Amino acid sequence: MRVLLIVAGVLLVMKLLKGRSTPPPAAPVARPPRPPAEIVACAHCGLRLPQAEAVQAGDGRFFCGEAHRRVAGQRLD
Repeated sequence: MRVLLIVAGVLLVMKLLKGRSTPPPAAPVARPPRPPAEIVACAHCGLRLPQAEAVQAGDGRFFCGEAHRRVAGQRLD
């Protein structure tokens, strides 16, 4: 009789564990590719950097930082 109860208990546990299977992982969300960044060169030192990070002067030239924009402006005056 004990063996029958043990077998029934094992079968019940196996059935419960089988029903608790984890769902498959969700597929990753595909992101649209970003367009490549426009690269510009500093008009003072020639450093190449993304346009979004550059400082633009009023005449359309790009600089790697505010200091180079000021230096270039002083030279022109």
